[in-house]
Amino acid sequence: MGQLEGKTAVVTGGGTGIGLATAVRLAAEGAHVFITGRRKTELDAAVETIGATRASAVPGDITDMADLDRLYDAVRSRGRGLDVLFANAAAGAFVPLEQITEEHFDQVFGVNVRGTLFTVQKALPLLNDGASVILTASTAADNGQEAFGTYAASKAAIRSFARTWSNELKGRGIRVNAVSPGGVETPGLTDIVGGGEALAAVKDHVAATVAKGRIGRPEEVAATVAFLASDQSSYIVGANIYVDGGQNQI
Repeated sequence: MGQLEGKTAVVTGGGTGIGLATAVRLAAEGAHVFITGRRKTELDAAVETIGATRASAVPGDITDMADLDRLYDAVRSRGRGLDVLFANAAAGAFVPLEQITEEHFDQVFGVNVRGTLFTVQKALPLLNDGASVILTASTAADNGQEAFGTYAASKAAIRSFARTWSNELKGRGIRVNAVSPGGVETPGLTDIVGGGEALAAVKDHVAATVAKGRIGRPEEVAATVAFLASDQSSYIVGANIYVDGGQNQI
């Protein structure tokens, strides 16, 4: 029996990358996982991978309040509340300070900050006492990487949310924590840096700067999220766990 047997989970950005790997892991631990994202084809493929008895797809955009309502209506219809929320969906791009536009800023903060806030807020009536909320932050919030300032600032806000919401929800025993991945090989990384030589250069850079000597895998972040979702992390509240191969640590 898995450590999340009988639990209900939501994973945003669950169609690919870290979100998909986490949905697979949470389902393997016994949870029924609701996944959401903007691409229905990828969500349907994810459900096929996980199995329809363990996963449900609800296409939607976390910046759209009606889509969030539809997601939580689906969770509500299961009748068991919500035990695990992995607020993972995010957007980002490399844009140096002098080239930042209103559109770029609004998109990144709209998804990463506004979208995450309302993803959690709208889940509150469904969250069972003792539930676990996990937010995806990033090592970018700490390392001052050039041309990544908007994304980094948005992820610093996510780290702050984990602290504040931990205080606000402690009366219900709801734990809020963050995970900060470093370089992880995902479709999202390819979207940001491009494929081919650009992706190879990023992977080489990460390999040269982390103790593990390689880029991370989505499954490694998923394992950390599963730990934070479970009772094994019952005394961890408001924390930020780095899953970065040591890049920001040594």
